[in-house]
Amino acid sequence: MQLKPRIDSVWIAGPSLSGKTTRLVEQFCLRSQALAETQKEGNGMQPEDGLPNSDSRAFRQPMELWQTPKILVFAANGDNRIELVDRIVVASQGQYPIQSSTPLGFVREEVQLFWPLLVQKLELKAQFPLWLRPENEQELATQLWRSDLDEGGLRLEGTSEYRLVRLVLDLLQLAAVSGTPIEDIPVILQDGVVGVEGSADLWNCMGKALVQWRSWCLERGLLTYGLVAELYWRYLLPDSRYQTYLSDRYWAVLADDVDEYPAIARDLFECLLDRGAVGAFTYHPGGAIRLGLNADPEYLAGLADRCQQVESLAEEPSSGLGAGVGSVVLDLVGDPTFLAQLPESVQLIQTTSRQQLLRRMASTIVDAVKSGEVEPQEIAAIAPGLDAIARYTLIEILEKQGIPVESLNDQRPLIGLPMIRSLLTLMALVYPHLGRLVDRDAVAEMLVVLSQAQPGAILFPTLSQAQANPSHPQPQSTESNYRPRIDPVRAGLLADCCFAPHPDRPRLLPVTAFPRWDRLGHQAAVAYEEIVQWLNAQQDQQEKRLIPNPVAFLDRAIQRFFWQHSQLPYDRIAALRELMETAQHYWEVDARLHQGIVMPPPIHDSVMRFIQLLRSGTVTADPFPARSFGSDRRAVTLATIFQYRASRRCHRWQFWLDAGSSLWFSGGAAMLFGAPCFLKGWSGRPLTMADTLAMDEERLRRILLDLLSRSQERIYLCHSELATNGQEQAGPLLSLVNASAPVLGQVY
Repeated sequence: MQLKPRIDSVWIAGPSLSGKTTRLVEQFCLRSQALAETQKEGNGMQPEDGLPNSDSRAFRQPMELWQTPKILVFAANGDNRIELVDRIVVASQGQYPIQSSTPLGFVREEVQLFWPLLVQKLELKAQFPLWLRPENEQELATQLWRSDLDEGGLRLEGTSEYRLVRLVLDLLQLAAVSGTPIEDIPVILQDGVVGVEGSADLWNCMGKALVQWRSWCLERGLLTYGLVAELYWRYLLPDSRYQTYLSDRYWAVLADDVDEYPAIARDLFECLLDRGAVGAFTYHPGGAIRLGLNADPEYLAGLADRCQQVESLAEEPSSGLGAGVGSVVLDLVGDPTFLAQLPESVQLIQTTSRQQLLRRMASTIVDAVKSGEVEPQEIAAIAPGLDAIARYTLIEILEKQGIPVESLNDQRPLIGLPMIRSLLTLMALVYPHLGRLVDRDAVAEMLVVLSQAQPGAILFPTLSQAQANPSHPQPQSTESNYRPRIDPVRAGLLADCCFAPHPDRPRLLPVTAFPRWDRLGHQAAVAYEEIVQWLNAQQDQQEKRLIPNPVAFLDRAIQRFFWQHSQLPYDRIAALRELMETAQHYWEVDARLHQGIVMPPPIHDSVMRFIQLLRSGTVTADPFPARSFGSDRRAVTLATIFQYRASRRCHRWQFWLDAGSSLWFSGGAAMLFGAPCFLKGWSGRPLTMADTLAMDEERLRRILLDLLSRSQERIYLCHSELATNGQEQAGPLLSLVNASAPVLGQVY
C-alpha cells in the first residue's frame, strides 16, 4: 500500500500584513482535506506509517470515535475570531467542522463543561457553576476583604481601595494564566517588585486574601477568569481522562497571533501535539500587543521547536510606510542627536493648546474628505489615550460635516446615559428606604427623559453628547419634530415643588402641589401626571409583592417609557440590553449567595447596592457581537493605539493624536502590577528602573513599526505644546515632531 505523506505541524512567523493569516487559512484547508481522506479510507484499515495520529485509537474505529472530528481554531480576541472564521468558511466552503474560540474563552468553556470532574477531584459542593462578571467580582471581593482593608493589612500607599482590590484580583489572573500556583504569589512579589511602598507583610496579606477568595468562591460555585484559568492548568489539563477527550475530539489545532496568548495556551497546544494532533501557528515577532496584560510572547515562541515546518514570511516591513521611513523614524526616536528630515508622507499639525489641535485635526479630515482626496473609511485617528473631551470634539465636528465616526471598543459607563440614570431614579422611588439615593436634579432629569413626545421621536442625545458630560442632562437633539413634553425648565420647577424627599419613601406629589401649575401648560401637566400615576401603581404593587424582582420592574419601565413609542438606535438598544443583562446576573448571584438562608436580607438592600454599583461607573455598554453589522461602513476610525493594533486594521491616512504625549511609551494600555514577574522567562531578580525603561523603549519600537506598516500613504503627527492639564508635553516622539513638515488647515 502506498504511504501517504506526513502532515507536519507548521510555524508561520512574520511582521504585520505579511500574509500570516492567509497562510493559516491555507493550512486549515490542507488539514481539513487530509482529515476527510482519513475518514473515508480509515474505516476498517490499519493506520499507515507517517500519518498523523498513527498512535491514536481514531484509526482503529474512526466512525465510532470520530463521528464529528473537529479542528480547533484560536484567535487572540473576539473580533479577530469572527473575521478568521469568516475567512475559513469562505475558503473551505463550510465543508469541515471547526470549533473557534479565544484562549481564555476556551478555558472557561472547558471548566464549565467538566465541572463535575472538578467537583469530584476537589471535593466541592455539587452545584452548577455561576459566572461572576467583573463588577460582581470587585464588589464581592471588597466585602470579603473588608476587615483587612479597614485595619490596614491591605493598603498600598497612593492606591485607592477600589484600585487595590482590582490589583489583587489581577494578581490572581496573572498567576493563573502563567501556570503559577497561587501560593507562590507573595514570594514572587517580594523577590520581583521594588520601588513601591510594599512590604513582606503586605504581600503575605495579598496571598492570604487570594487563597481566602478562591475558597470562598469555590464553596459557592462562583467562577472568574482567574479561577477558571487556575482550575484548568492545575487540575483539568493534567487529568488523563480529559486528555483522552482532547485527543479524541480534536484532530488539529490552528492558532493565529499566538504572541498574544497566555502561557497556559502553550501547555494546551503541547498536550494536543503530544497526543498526535497536528498544529499550525502564526507568530508576530514584533507584536506582543498584550504583553503585560496576561500574554507571554517569548514563552509561546517556544512552540516553534515543536513544529516540523517553519516559515518566515518577511523579516522587514514590506507594506505601508514602514518599508520606507521605518528605519529613519526609529533612529530619530532612539537617538535625540540624530538629524534627519522626514519625507512628505509624514506631516505635522501643531498648535499651542489641545483644543485648537482637535479642531485643526478635524478640519484637516473634513477638507480632505470634501475634496475627494480620501474617503472616510480610509482614515484612522489614533491616540495613546482618548479622553471624553477628545472623543466628543472629534465626533461632534466630523458628524456635523456629514462624516460618520466609528469609535472602536468605546466602552462608556452605562451611568453616562440619561436613560440609564432615569431608570435608576425610578428604582429608588419605587423601592423603600432608598430616599438618600434620589435628589431633585435626578428627578428633573428623569421627568425630561421619560416624557417622550410622539411615536418615532428622537428622545436621546447623541453618543458624543452623553459621553462629554455624563453627570448632567445633555441638550436634546433638535432633529426630526421632537420636543419633550416636559422641557428642562418645567422639569426643574416640578422637581422643586412636587418632589417630596424622604429617607424611606420619597414620592412625587400631584401636579396641583405646584401653586402655579396652570402655567406649566397642558402638555407638560399631562405628561407629569402620567409618570406619577404609573409610579404610584408600581409602588402599590411593590408593597403587595406583585413585582417578582427588580429585573421585572426594569423590564416594565423600559417597555412603558422607551420601547412603546420610540424607534431606538442600535447603541441605545445595546445599553438597555447591557443594563438588563447586568441586573439579571446581579440578582442571580445574589440568590446564590443567600441560598438556604431562612431570613434573607430585604430586597431594598440589594437594590441599593445595584444602584451604587452602576453609579460607580464599573459597568459599561459592551454588546455582542463585538463588531457592528456592516463592517464596510463609510466612517472614520477612532481608537487608542492598543485598540487599533488589536483590530488588525490598516488605512491610507493615519492621524497620530497627542504626538508629544508620554503615554506613547505605554501604547495606551497600562501594564498590570507585577506582570513582568509572572512571565516564564523572568530571571527571578528584582525589576529595576533600567529594566522598566528598556521595556518601555522596546514597546515603543514595536508600536511605531506596527503603525507605520498599517499606514499606506500618509501620517499626520498632531501635537499641541500644552497638554490638557496645561503642562508642556515632552514625550518620546518630539524628535519626530521636530523633523516633520507642518501643514495648514481650516478650522470649523
